[in-house]
Amino acid sequence: MEPNSRIQLNVRVSKKTSDQLDEIVEYYQENTKYGRVYKGDVLTDIIEKSYQVMEKKKSLGHR
Repeated sequence: MEPNSRIQLNVRVSKKTSDQLDEIVEYYQENTKYGRVYKGDVLTDIIEKSYQVMEKKKSLGHR
């Protein structure tokens, strides 16, 4: 798959989770130097950071 190719995920989340995501997107919008911030970009950022943390913990556990 190409590095910049995208797929669409259709997921169901609770209203609370959706509201929290909206709040996070608003926070990103107000506190980053980028232009318009989209939910997909915020989710990508959150997932990438969580993945890095997970990989770091996994590597520390295998010593």
